[in-house]
Amino acid sequence: MLSLFQRKRVPPAASVPPPTPSAEPGKGLMRPEPAASLLATPRRQKLLDHIWQRTSLSRRQFATLYLAPLERYAELVQQFPASEAHHHAYPGGMLDHGLEIVAYALKLRQSHLLPAGATPEAQAAQAEAWTAGTAYAALLHDVGKIAVDLHVEYADGTVWHPWHGPLRRPYRFRYRKEREYRLHSAATGLLYARLLDPGIFDWLAGYPDLWAALLYVLAGQYEHAGMLGELVVQADQASVAQELGGDPSKALAAPKHALQRKLLDGLRFLLREEFKLNQPQASDGWLTQDALWLVSKTVSDKLRAHLLQQGIDGIPASNTAVFNVLQDHGIALPTPDGKAIWKATVASDAGWSHSFTFLKLSPALIWEAAERPAPFAGQVQVEQEHEDVAQQVPATPGAARTGPEPAYSGAPPVAPPMTAPTADNGVGALLDLLDMAPAASAPLPMPPEPVADAQADAEGDSLASAVMAPPTPPTSAPRPQAEPSGDDFMAWLTHGVRSRKLIINDAKALVHTVAGTAYLVSPGVFQRYAQEHPQVASIARQEKVEAWQWVQKRFEKLAAHRKQASGLNIWTCEVTGPRKSRRLHGYLLLAPDSVFGETPPDNPYLRLASDMPRDENLLV
Repeated sequence: MLSLFQRKRVPPAASVPPPTPSAEPGKGLMRPEPAASLLATPRRQKLLDHIWQRTSLSRRQFATLYLAPLERYAELVQQFPASEAHHHAYPGGMLDHGLEIVAYALKLRQSHLLPAGATPEAQAAQAEAWTAGTAYAALLHDVGKIAVDLHVEYADGTVWHPWHGPLRRPYRFRYRKEREYRLHSAATGLLYARLLDPGIFDWLAGYPDLWAALLYVLAGQYEHAGMLGELVVQADQASVAQELGGDPSKALAAPKHALQRKLLDGLRFLLREEFKLNQPQASDGWLTQDALWLVSKTVSDKLRAHLLQQGIDGIPASNTAVFNVLQDHGIALPTPDGKAIWKATVASDAGWSHSFTFLKLSPALIWEAAERPAPFAGQVQVEQEHEDVAQQVPATPGAARTGPEPAYSGAPPVAPPMTAPTADNGVGALLDLLDMAPAASAPLPMPPEPVADAQADAEGDSLASAVMAPPTPPTSAPRPQAEPSGDDFMAWLTHGVRSRKLIINDAKALVHTVAGTAYLVSPGVFQRYAQEHPQVASIARQEKVEAWQWVQKRFEKLAAHRKQASGLNIWTCEVTGPRKSRRLHGYLLLAPDSVFGETPPDNPYLRLASDMPRDENLLV
């Protein structure tokens, strides 16, 4: 299979000779570095070693199939950041992001037999090609940014474009103010032949399923790329979460949905069914001739609740993170200084006015021209200063900007505000995660149920073939209109299990079958209900308890659960996973058929522990 590369080795560097370092690059200029220097940091060496370990190749084969493209990538992206003011927004951030996403993607790839549906013999024969294709798709997914997002020039003002080959002289760069967010996906096609040599293309083209999926990814059409597209999207989310201080394990476990489409579908549904627009005072937003202004906290809370009700997990728990996701996917328009949140005053023609913090969206994202509602009979006046809002809800944790990028005037370019990670800054956690060492708060991995896997694949296939159109109203899930109760919780639980929005007996499931009945993991299942029903939080605050505790107490009042002989409500389960064991705490139902209809077999990886005294308030 690899004889092609053993006969003909292509040099790692392109035909352009490596740049010759100068003594001083000059004021405001950066000196281009060779790949060996760029990849020499301890952190990047650890990532390279990890990537090699995820392949089944010798060092010599790895150098041809993986290291050479990575070196070309390093020489092309140099010290460019991955974004202006979001993730990896520091010198060298694009190179770090490229290495991280390849490492994540190869880890995820190990959990899949590709191509799906092929015979075991065919999957074994194609294994290394699919592994390499996954790495290339991950590495190249953002490389178009350096072609369309950045303006790069040499000291004499000569403009550099990446199709010229690696930078050869000291350079400077700035972000283009007029750039279009989604254009970089389309620009990838300009550059991938710079990183992958013809021999690699000849090899990959021999596998039609892989070749088609790879071309779709490189064209930015992830919805047509099947599992390969999903691997890249999940790996990208994990790398972003890691760098922004989030939880990459949640990103890796994110459902197989096109996130941008689900966010848009959710907003369209809410604007059609729930949000009130252009109302005096009690309104969720205002539509003007050129923009849709949605009250930031309202849209975040309701969008999160709606997506969770649709069975979409992995939605950020904080409003700041939701704002980041909306901005990162080109849905929320940034302020002049790159923030997600706008501060503006709404003034009606009747004389009423009030200030709010907003997300600003393009109306064309939500409505067709003929369906667009009438605009607001008043004004939305943007406040010029955003510093106070930026301090409350920054678009990027740790990022701060002082204004638009200045034009070139011989002064040093404004450096991205974030600092590059050191060898010990995040890489340990990254590699621990990739090695599947469970964090203290992460659920223990358990062998998945085949039925759940088949269902997830079917859902992924149906979603990938769907068009981006306003969703049809979902089947009516129980949604309390007045104060929620224990009965509302049970109705929600039953609907979630029977509609498969709440998966059972899976590694991260909140419901299992144990001892012939339903086992509800606490506090997770109550936390999930509270997240889907934001009104619970305000009710719980009046009683000075957490929202999930309020729901738990209403459930206990139903007396629908089985108590221990000692009278305790909580049962402990021993969970035996492939590497270690842990314990879960939860409730056993008296009548499981009311939830399941027909109770499935017990989860073989859970068993009830012996009764033991415990404080039921310490459910962590």
